[in-house]
Amino acid sequence: MKKNIPQSCKVVVIGGGVIGCSCAYHIAKFGWKDVILLERDQLTSGTTWHAAGLVSQLGPSAAITKIRKYTLDLYKELEKKVDHSAGLKLNGALSIAQNPGRWQELKRQATTAQLYDVDVQILEKNQIKKDFPIVNEKNILGGILMPGDGAADPVGVTNMLAKAAKLEGAKIFEKSPVEKILTKNGRIAGVRVNGQEIECEYIVLATGMWSRQIGEQSGVSIPLYPAEHFYIITEPIENLPKILPTIRDFDNSLYIKEDAGKLLVGIFEGKSIPAFQKTNKVPDDFSFGEFPENFEHFEPYLEAAVKRFPILETAGIRKFFAGPESFTPDTNTLLGEVPEIKNFFVCTGLNSIGIGSGGGVGKVTAEWLMNGHINEDIFNYDIKRFQKFHSSLGFIKDRITETLGDLYGMHWPFKQHKTSRNVMITPYHEELKKAGACFGVSGGYERSMWFAQDKEKPEYQYSYNFQNWYPSVEFETKNTVKNIGLFDLTPFSKFELKGENAHEELQKLCTANIKHEVGKCTYTQMLNPDGGIETDLTVVCLEKNYFRIISSAATRERDKFHINKYLPNNLILKDVTDDYCVLGVFGPNSRLLMQDLSKDDFSKENFKFATSKYISI
Repeated sequence: MKKNIPQSCKVVVIGGGVIGCSCAYHIAKFGWKDVILLERDQLTSGTTWHAAGLVSQLGPSAAITKIRKYTLDLYKELEKKVDHSAGLKLNGALSIAQNPGRWQELKRQATTAQLYDVDVQILEKNQIKKDFPIVNEKNILGGILMPGDGAADPVGVTNMLAKAAKLEGAKIFEKSPVEKILTKNGRIAGVRVNGQEIECEYIVLATGMWSRQIGEQSGVSIPLYPAEHFYIITEPIENLPKILPTIRDFDNSLYIKEDAGKLLVGIFEGKSIPAFQKTNKVPDDFSFGEFPENFEHFEPYLEAAVKRFPILETAGIRKFFAGPESFTPDTNTLLGEVPEIKNFFVCTGLNSIGIGSGGGVGKVTAEWLMNGHINEDIFNYDIKRFQKFHSSLGFIKDRITETLGDLYGMHWPFKQHKTSRNVMITPYHEELKKAGACFGVSGGYERSMWFAQDKEKPEYQYSYNFQNWYPSVEFETKNTVKNIGLFDLTPFSKFELKGENAHEELQKLCTANIKHEVGKCTYTQMLNPDGGIETDLTVVCLEKNYFRIISSAATRERDKFHINKYLPNNLILKDVTDDYCVLGVFGPNSRLLMQDLSKDDFSKENFKFATSKYISI
């Protein structure tokens, strides 16, 4: 008997993979029972069904580790609570290194794991061979084992979450494709599904690789795109250890795990292949879909796998899988409310770690949606870290050829992407280049990070130890402290607020007492209703009720969103970031230089600290 879809509800979750089911479960569990999930086809029919199902606890930060640890704990809890198997096989995860940089990285990860209370063991080469004879220890320097990690069954996890969501009061409808997201006065009003309109206050878009094109239809920028992802499953292998950890050979872009007496071998290669290149669009009916075999692309990695795991040499291949998996510009997830439409939330862009993070990101999304903000430090997951151009086809298709490989690439400090560069440059970019600048990206802009000395190449030589740019920065720092330095500040975010009650509203938004005197500057924060810091910025009074607000380059969209969220309709915040070049002159001789460049008075008495003025050069 076909269920009737309600005509209204509070929240619509779009997408029936592991992420959508987790969102629906947590929203209902936390008290908003009036939630429905709409799946265009069947649960798991997008990306979830073919996921490798790897589960790991350690993330790059405390907040992300918390998300992953919660996910694993939730799966264990729900297996008992709803009597449905998640297929957990927590045989551990072994990461191995064959070059000094990787070995150093793994040992640093082990230290981090101890800080975050994740069980970890550092294994020397001989111990790896003794405990895991499947591994050819040649060229290995060592590895780290996390005994609590492993894998789960993606379909089992999704159906378990769906069952739990229904028990909490959520309603789930398959064969219910959303045809249009409805808005009114800049906020969510409902959705149209199978010709029927459903009124709702909120939506959560959890549509994986379809998210970018669905967002585009509503004028929402969601920067992700699918790449082709490959793995093979062997024929059954005799005498294969039943308790075998997931093994990651990062330096060969490989992972391997036991799969019901067989081995699954997958890759995260350095240069991936964008999917659906003819149409640049994921077909609406791409359910349980696969791509033709591309053995030529996979073969070099398979050869490396056979060398590392000689047991593969005589194993037949039962299944060659090639299918789409979406990736973001920085290989981090996309969460939170979008800046374009009020009450439009996303939970997407999981970058092949959807099973291992699904429970936690669903929880965070539910809390964010219900509270209106989040107090965890997860800015590197907030969709508002990106700008509109990040979702343009030219940018995102090029970038994901690199970011898929970032999962297993070296995670050097200060590492810069090579693809999709020079999108935004300053008018003096060429002058900086001639001066020996090595560029990195800041707030979307190409920005000089350091300057090559003694005719060296302005290129990063990455390391966890002494980096090649340290002498340059030492020189620049000392020179600025003792003499004078010129700094490129153009990427800093700049907004203007003008109107009859602009000062009054800033007083409500800011923690500091905003000076309402022409030329005065106020450094301040803005808080959320729980007292958590949302923005860190400087407010400059240009005229009466006319202010310029300056914040960091990275938080441009997020800060703009926060300010607009609390402004009355009669005040408009104008983004003027791209209207001005900004050069900072610093150091004890900075006033002397400015005095040479201008007829204005730059004495301490006439131009005091925390003041501003228009000058003539």
